[in-house]
Amino acid sequence: MTAPLPLWRQGDFRRLWAAQAVSDFGARITREGLPMMVVMMLAASPAQLGLLAAVRGVTALAVGLSAGAFVDRHRRRGILIASDLGRAIVLIGVPIAAWTGVLDLAEVFIAAALVAAASTLFDIADHAYLPSLVGREHVTEANAKLGTTESIAEMGGPALAGLLFQWLTAPFAVAVNAATYLVSAAFLARIQAVEAPPSREPRVRRWFDGVRTGVAAAWEQPAVRPLLLSAAISGVFGGVFSALYIVFALRVVGLTPALLGITIAFGGGGALLGSLIAQPLAKRFGIGPAIIGTALASAAAAMLIPLAPAGAVPGMSVLIVSQILGDAVGTATLILAVSLRQGLLAPNLLGRTGAAFQAVAGAAAVAGALGGGLLGQALGVRAALFIAAAGLAIGPAIAAFTPLRAQRKISAA
Repeated sequence: MTAPLPLWRQGDFRRLWAAQAVSDFGARITREGLPMMVVMMLAASPAQLGLLAAVRGVTALAVGLSAGAFVDRHRRRGILIASDLGRAIVLIGVPIAAWTGVLDLAEVFIAAALVAAASTLFDIADHAYLPSLVGREHVTEANAKLGTTESIAEMGGPALAGLLFQWLTAPFAVAVNAATYLVSAAFLARIQAVEAPPSREPRVRRWFDGVRTGVAAAWEQPAVRPLLLSAAISGVFGGVFSALYIVFALRVVGLTPALLGITIAFGGGGALLGSLIAQPLAKRFGIGPAIIGTALASAAAAMLIPLAPAGAVPGMSVLIVSQILGDAVGTATLILAVSLRQGLLAPNLLGRTGAAFQAVAGAAAVAGALGGGLLGQALGVRAALFIAAAGLAIGPAIAAFTPLRAQRKISAA
């Protein structure tokens, strides 16, 4: 039997890699651009920013509840291409509305919801598609390589968003992102491998049955169960950060949009480091202990954010340290957790289990974003972020007392 080619020599993986690199880069522009737009152009309050984050979370929940079974019954590459094209069409409407003078909060919220829907569908399909393209024996390596380019996008995307917003306008930054999704779709269309026929299982009767199956499959696997629980807990407290981080940096610390973009870009360097250390950590300590340890370290790094003092130089310095450390260990956690799920769960359930994680995290993020916005208004943004940082440690602390701690490799214990 001929030995399989290394991943970097497999043309189809390189095309998938390129597609994700382009779309990841553009997604950072939109992620920072939409909140910047509503803060700087539409004078949004902390509660409105919480609502914007909640809109994204609600959409992720709705799609996650219904998309898993759909992904498992259809060819995943076609779903990826359609998701890219959908995001491009929606995003191009934002700058058109801004340039014609009709842009308002409602339109930004609608655009954010539609893009979040397409992005959630893309992520679920991508999670299910990767093992069939590269083989289960290569999933950790493939996820690490994808994580590397995602880290590079984290460095370049936010910085570019801040510069485009300050020099040109946020709508122009969103228009650039629309083009990146078109390029991503073009790369995906060039993948030559014939995808295996989709599952022929009977259609589910109710729209939420797919995600219920995914939750059950994840819950029944002892090493995956704590990952699902952690996704819910981190979703709540991560939702607070998603609602308040931009307004904290701009209004409390006093950064300009360009400085904020540069600050977030430093996190990309940390994420790049995380993609490089994920596999060595798993080999040295075992994949389960590595997931728990990096998740706890990520929570510790998040505690630095509300400690940032007011003032561009001292505040930016603390935020940069938090970005580098937090993104390094957070990326390692994500790579290892996704790889473990892909390795332990049945291939015909990966779409539904991916949807289950999206739905659980999405529902939690909705609560976190809404609660975080209200908490920020009631207690102050800094106090709300302190509470959120402490909450991020709960999930990995619980996981340390589960079978995940004994899971050494991506195989049944």
